[in-house]
Order: sequence, then C-alpha cells, then structure tokens
Amino acid sequence: MEKKKFSTGLFLWLILCFCPAVIFAQDSLSIIPAPTFIQERTGYFQYPEMVDVYVSQDFAAESELLRSHPYIHFETAHKVKSRKKLPEKGIFLLQAEAEDRLPESAYQLEVDTDKIMIVAHNRMAVIHALATLMQIAYTQTDGRLVPAASIKDEPKFNYRGLMLDVSRHFYPISFLKRMLDLMVLYKLNTFHWHLTDGAGWRLEIKKYPALTQKAAWRNYPQWKDWRNQGGRYLEMGDPNASGGYYTQAEARDLVAYAADRGITVIPEIEIPGHSEEVLAAFPHLSCSGEPYKNAEFCIGNEETFSFVTGVLDEVLEIFPSTYIHIGGDEVDKKAWKGCPKCQDRIRNENLENEEGLQSYAIKRVGAYLKEKGRKLIGWDEILEGGLAPDATVMSWRGEKGGVEAANAGHDVIMTPGSYMYFDSYQSNPIGQPEAMGGLLTLEKVYAYHPISPDIAADKQAHILGVQANVWTEYMPTQEQVEYMIFPRAIALAEVAWTPTEKRNWQDFRKRLQKHYLLLQRLNVNYYRPSYDVDMTGKYDTNTKKATVVIASEQYDPEIRYTTDGSEPTRNATLYLSPLSLLNTTTVKAAVFKDSVRFGNVKEFTVDIHKGIGKKIIYNNKWNDSYPAHADSTLLNGQYGGLSYGDGEWQGFLGDFDVTLDFERREELHQVKLRFMQLTGPGVYMPSSVKILASDDGKHFRELQRVDNDVPATDSSLRFKTFSFDLQGRLARYIRVIGKNDRKGFLFTDEIVVY
Repeated sequence: MEKKKFSTGLFLWLILCFCPAVIFAQDSLSIIPAPTFIQERTGYFQYPEMVDVYVSQDFAAESELLRSHPYIHFETAHKVKSRKKLPEKGIFLLQAEAEDRLPESAYQLEVDTDKIMIVAHNRMAVIHALATLMQIAYTQTDGRLVPAASIKDEPKFNYRGLMLDVSRHFYPISFLKRMLDLMVLYKLNTFHWHLTDGAGWRLEIKKYPALTQKAAWRNYPQWKDWRNQGGRYLEMGDPNASGGYYTQAEARDLVAYAADRGITVIPEIEIPGHSEEVLAAFPHLSCSGEPYKNAEFCIGNEETFSFVTGVLDEVLEIFPSTYIHIGGDEVDKKAWKGCPKCQDRIRNENLENEEGLQSYAIKRVGAYLKEKGRKLIGWDEILEGGLAPDATVMSWRGEKGGVEAANAGHDVIMTPGSYMYFDSYQSNPIGQPEAMGGLLTLEKVYAYHPISPDIAADKQAHILGVQANVWTEYMPTQEQVEYMIFPRAIALAEVAWTPTEKRNWQDFRKRLQKHYLLLQRLNVNYYRPSYDVDMTGKYDTNTKKATVVIASEQYDPEIRYTTDGSEPTRNATLYLSPLSLLNTTTVKAAVFKDSVRFGNVKEFTVDIHKGIGKKIIYNNKWNDSYPAHADSTLLNGQYGGLSYGDGEWQGFLGDFDVTLDFERREELHQVKLRFMQLTGPGVYMPSSVKILASDDGKHFRELQRVDNDVPATDSSLRFKTFSFDLQGRLARYIRVIGKNDRKGFLFTDEIVVY
C-alpha cells in the first residue's frame, strides 16, 4: 500500500512539474476592458529573477514603466535596431511595421513560453499593452506566470475619462497619483481635475495670492456642515481653517506623472458661476460688491475678464492639455438682472437677455483660449444663448444636451448624470454611507451606450468619448472616494474601450471576479457586492399572472425562497428561474453560502389587486421629467425600486391628486399606496394622504386621512405606505390626494385596491 501511495504522489508531482497547462485549466485570462481579440494557448511564460528587456528606440521611455510591474526586474533595456534577428528569450517592446497590419491606436501582445512581445505604432498603445500585462499579474493566482496568449486590442473611444472634484473635499497629491495608477491600469486616459468651486479654490495662482490664502480654507472640514452653517471662509493660518491647495510645482509634478502614464490632465476653473469662494476674496468682481451675496461673476465689470485671463495665463503654463474646462453650469442670473453694469453690457453688445450675457462670457473666454492655441470645454449649459463655435460640450444633465450639441456639429464628451455620476448610491441606500442621491448600480454603468440613437448617423463621430464624474460633497476621505469609484470605474472602462458588439454583462461579471483579487492586492477600498437579494415583479394583463425575478449582486449565488410566509432556510426552495404567480403572494428570499444565510431576508409582496388596468384620471398631471409609464403607471401591478429614476416611480410637483374609475360600484376594503423620501434631491413625503369616494365622479366625500410621520429632517432614503381600511364601503370612484406642503417632488409607484 505504501508503495502504491508513493507512486501516485510521484505521478502527480511529475504532472505539476512537466504539464503546466494543467495548472491553468481553471486560471484563464480575465482582462478588463475586454480586448478586441484574444486567443489563449497552451503553456505559460514565467518571469525569471532578472529578465532581458529589448526595446525599439522610440519606446525607451516606456520600458521604464515596466519597473512598476511586481515581477519584472531588469538592469538596462537593450536597444533594438532591427526586428530581423531578435533574441529567443526576453520581453520585447517593438515598433510596428507595415506587415503587422496594426491600426494606429492598436497593440499586439504575444506571450509564449520564452518571451513576451509587444508590438505597437506609438507610446500610448505600448502603455495600454503594459496595463494588460499588469492586470494579468494581479489577477492570476500566481502572478509570476503569464498564460500563453495572442491579444490584439484598440480603444473604441479616444476620450476615456474620470473627473474628480477636489473643491468639496481636498485630497493630497499622493492620493491623486494613486488614482492615476488605477486609471492607467484600466486604460482610462483623461483625468478631469475639478479644481475650483464654491467649497474651495485649490490651485495656486501667483498673481492672486488671496485665492489660496482665503478662498482655499473654510470653517468646517465637512462640506455638508460648512454649507449648513453659513458657508464661510477663513484665512490660512486660522486654527479652525480646513482645506488646502496645490502649489504650481505640485500641479506640474502631477501633470508630468500622468503624462508618463499616457494620461492627460484637464483642469477646470469655474466661470461664471460656482464662484462663491472667489467673490469672498474679491467681492468687487460680483454684482453686489459684497462677499457672500453672489456666486456669479459680474459680466458687466471689465475687471472680471482681467481676473479670469490672469488666472488662465498661469493655468495654461501648468497644463499643456488642448482642453481647458470652464464649467459654465448652474448660473443664477438673478443678480445680473438687477445689475446696471450687466444690463449695460447686454445693451452695448446687442444681447437679447441674461442668457445671451452668459453666452457672451463663454464665447469671450473661448476666444481667449483659442488665441493661446487651446480649446474651451464646458458643461452642456454653455449651450444656453448660443454655443461658441469651437467649444466642446460635456453632457452632464442627461443625454439631451449632448445629443443637441452633437446634432449641431459640436464635439461632445458624454457624462450623463443618470449613468455616470459616481456620487450616487450604488446599491440600497439603507445601510450605505450618505451620498448625493439616486441609484447607479454597476450593471447600470455597464449598460450605458454613449452614442444615443437620437444622434444622426453623420453626427455620431462628434461623440469623442465618455467620462464618469466624482462629485465629492459626501466623500470626506480618500477611502470613501475609492469606495464610490470602484468597481464602477472598471465597468466605465469597458464601456469606453470595448466595441459594443463585444460587450456582454454576464461575461464582464465573470471576469470581474478576478479583479476583486487585484483590488485587494492593491489595497483599494472598493464597494463589496451586497449579499442582500433584490426582487422585482411584473404583471401581465393578458395572462393575469405576475412574474417575480430574484437577483443578487453576488456572482452565481445560491438563493433560497419561500411563498408561505415562513423565513427561508438552507432547506427552502432553490431559486432557479423567475416565479409565476396567479394570486397575491409574499415572497421571502435570501442568499446562502455553505449552508449559512448571508445578508438579510428580503420580503416582497406581489399585489394582484382589483385596481390593475382600471381607468385613472390625473387631476394634477405628473411632471414631464418623471412620467414613468404615463397613465398606466399607478395601476399596472408593478412597484418601483430604490431609485426614483428607474422608470416605475412617477413624479409630481404640487399635490398628488388622481381619481380611479372602477366603471361600477365596487365593495372596497383596502387602499394603499407608497411614497418615497430622499431629501438631498428634494424628494419628500406628502404631509398627509386622504381618500375620497363618489358615485358620480363629481361629488366626493372624504372617507379617511392618514398623516405622515416621517420627519423631513431625515435625509436617508425612506419609504412609507399609506394604508386605508375602507371596511367594505361601496363606491365607483376613488380620489386620492397627497398634500405637497414641502413644495418638492412627490414620488409614488402603485395604488393597490382590494
């Protein structure tokens, strides 16, 4: 027996030593963004203790980036003059030749047992290939081993960006470099640096030292506290001052660091709005002439443009980027309307109104930048009053602005809020750190298509790329920034790089599992996928059945559920496909792992009620921005999810007021409807909801009223069901009125009637 055991062990040892392909059977490549072409082969390349590196003359600088690879160690890169006689072993960075038939922006990566060969036309493509090598090292079980493969790859969009707001909260250069390292790893190539805003000015301007002596410092470290306590600035050196700024030397260093890694840094200097901090230090540039009264520059004051160009002159010396971002969004024109100087400017320049005044300012700054060989870029509100002909638009209020600009012949970067705002919650806000609001899941990021079908075919080339924006009002720490960016930025990277026809959500999820290992190895504080399940229901009016889908952020989870009201256990029914229900049912479900429940039990009630499909009359119509399914929304048997923008929640300004017509007198036992509250974006509960009944649709009598008990001071995501026991009363018409005393939005998703 002992001899037999020894023989078996020896056999296995021989397999592991001499058949390495067996090791890799379960450890294939998981590259993100997905390459244009990839073919895995048998065998692997193993990094030696020291490796020989060979480079074409043009790629000598890029060979130094290999030193950041955890397993590539070499002394000096050897210059290669010709590809005809290359060594048999080593790592090669080679200039592409005509016979390679490579597109200009593409790279080719070949890995076999003796060598790794990268072929490309330019340094950017080489950097992308090196990022792929780096990913492989951090996602493989043993990063020293590179599976043999042939990869050809190139980007879909030339602009692949990430914007970080450092005004609301200041982060050190060391952290920004860490972000750049992670960006290059996923082939993102543009860092939009939002340097100025009302919460703080962050760049040294030597001509105007007050910008960093005062406008960079405030009386509360947390943006929310600062805003709620009057929004005041302090002099640098005050013991209570919080904030900071980047010296010009630090900014130049960051720009150079980014450039070495193929990333362009675009600065943003806000004008004419979002400038409270500037006007606190230079109040004479505002319309009132007083600090803390205006957020907009006085456009009628010629000193405004002297100041702006003075700032831009120093900005241009620091940043070599073609684009200079000037913001241009959310301009409150009220002060301009009452300002004699601004009104004189409107008359003297033959402008129509204050929108024209904004356009005048944008065009004037754009012309100045053009004189300096640069291009103006701004948020899509620069469209108001007429867009400067050479300006580029960043669409941030949704797709509409970007679509309009592209169809008008302007270049556009797509950054729509509903898809690319990383200050939104990424899962159920309950239990998550406070965020700005909304819900932007990983799947929703991945599903985004930057080229809208509303853009004319001959204008689609104006979409230069896509960018995610990281507004940091609720991100006071570096750890929180990482938590909000990752892994959503990884999905963004594939949206920006990979051809649409090669994108596949399920395949992406599978590859992403190895990238959690990468993020852990690099100590990134990323968002962990929730163990809680999510359930959605949809009622089919033809079959009279409701379908319930149960999902989880976990990859390939074990979900067990019940429909009898009991709590799910490890012995409960395993969820394999959507449930089909004929009657009102409460489904309870949870994720299990190793026979233990992980996460919370989710309860979901499918209400198949007598109101479904009935006629509804809107006495106060829904808001056009949140129509959901128009007049079929509230009686379709379908509930909304965690976000008021999911297409199931219907939004109202003013009172909620609808009438249901059952077409005959009905015995009514219960009516219930749910409202949402999320105070950040101005979504509130109604102060009260009341039910009225009528037989003729004209004369109504009040049956019952329920007052709201959710405080408006609660800023967390809240849901409340207003329920009414009607005790079998007869009526043909039911009128439901929700009082909107807060004058914000009311959102509801279904009126349930039994």
